[in-house]
Amino acid sequence: MIEEEWRLHADLFGGRRFGAFPAGVAIIAAGSFWLLSAVGTDTAAIAAGLHVLVGFFGLQVGTIGLVGRDAMRDVLGDVTLLVFSSRTLPVSWRRLLATFVLKDLLYYSGLFLAPIALAYAPVALATGDGVLAVLSLWVTLAGTFALGVSLSLALVGLASYHGTVALAAAGLAAAAVVFSGVDPVVLTPYGAFVDPTLGTVVAGFVPAVLVAIVGIALFEPVERTDGSQRIGPLSSYARAIPDDTGIARRTVLSVARSSGSVWKVAFSMGVLVVVVVVLLSELARVTVLEPHFGLALGTFLGLGGFTTHAWLTQFEDPQEMLRYPVSIEQVFASKRRAYLALVLPAGLAYVLVAAVWLPLGELAVAAVVFPGVAVYVFGLTAYVAGLSPTELLFDTPLFAAFGAGLAVVAVPLLVAALATTAAPTLTVAIGIGIAALAGLVGVVLARRAGPRWERRLRG
Repeated sequence: MIEEEWRLHADLFGGRRFGAFPAGVAIIAAGSFWLLSAVGTDTAAIAAGLHVLVGFFGLQVGTIGLVGRDAMRDVLGDVTLLVFSSRTLPVSWRRLLATFVLKDLLYYSGLFLAPIALAYAPVALATGDGVLAVLSLWVTLAGTFALGVSLSLALVGLASYHGTVALAAAGLAAAAVVFSGVDPVVLTPYGAFVDPTLGTVVAGFVPAVLVAIVGIALFEPVERTDGSQRIGPLSSYARAIPDDTGIARRTVLSVARSSGSVWKVAFSMGVLVVVVVVLLSELARVTVLEPHFGLALGTFLGLGGFTTHAWLTQFEDPQEMLRYPVSIEQVFASKRRAYLALVLPAGLAYVLVAAVWLPLGELAVAAVVFPGVAVYVFGLTAYVAGLSPTELLFDTPLFAAFGAGLAVVAVPLLVAALATTAAPTLTVAIGIGIAALAGLVGVVLARRAGPRWERRLRG
């Protein structure tokens, strides 16, 4: 599986271009670590943030359970992937899934996590930590990634195939652990990184293994054979979208009928909310900073629009669009309407949920910053990657261009969120101004994306 995954990516994106991908990850990570150090963030906070982000990445990878065979067929045609070959091979589905999860752990630990750990080395060595700290970081990041993948599979298995009652029971069990006085960090690999003893290693890694076993046991590959999916009020909602071509309505309904429906949009954004809360709470605990949760929440929710954009285009073949009596510019305009119809309600709903712990002022800032960043993410993604945004993940030049484009907006906003202690009014005003300007740039990029990709596809 590892060999075939490498061959597939190398064939899709070019051997040398894909081979340079780990180097690109290392350069971006090293620059980020330097910037965080420059603004006074210590290594403990950087390591904590890394573990949170890698856990989020694992949760996203684990959403294979939300992809489903219906989306696979729409994207790839009538093919049988190895992970779904239990119908034709004398191998059980759970053994295939376990092997697939193990493959992802090994593959991404080398492709993503090893470069990140190496990029952390200069920061660690400069503060007196040894090489073992870098190795420990790599191992615990791999464990955190595995925990995220396993937890995602387990949640999908509980919610999609065993009812909401089981999911609610799991939530209550987790809440019971938290309110019992047990520090949840101790039950994650990050606890072993903070305090590397035999006891913390066992307490940190055993839960990840147990969750993986439960996730693989619960998850079932369900495929609809009647081609139907109950979409309820979403049908009326889709019809209300202003759309001359019908592509926006069809896109929203395609996402609604796919495995996971539009709930996967809410799920991915919910993970981002957790990332913001945990990451900034940890920063506030280990530093003298008082982060602005509203700025950070609006920024992260806007950045999360990339995942929704990928779901909106996963059913499209760019060349096939040329057969329809519409221009590519109209296609992008319709995709933008569908994107906003899904992203804005979900993101603003989480902003309202944040009212539980955020004051009204920070809540208003999040509600203002989020739409601007979300529009920018769509415009940048459409301009750089067209209707194939998933290519950004492994095509090194595209990844570098996209990463630089995101950094231009995300880095100043996050620095502003961390700098509000010194000048709260000024930094919040700057953050809102950056988000507004980013939204305008996103509109321009989205409009230029159509003519750009029309020329490329027809050329």
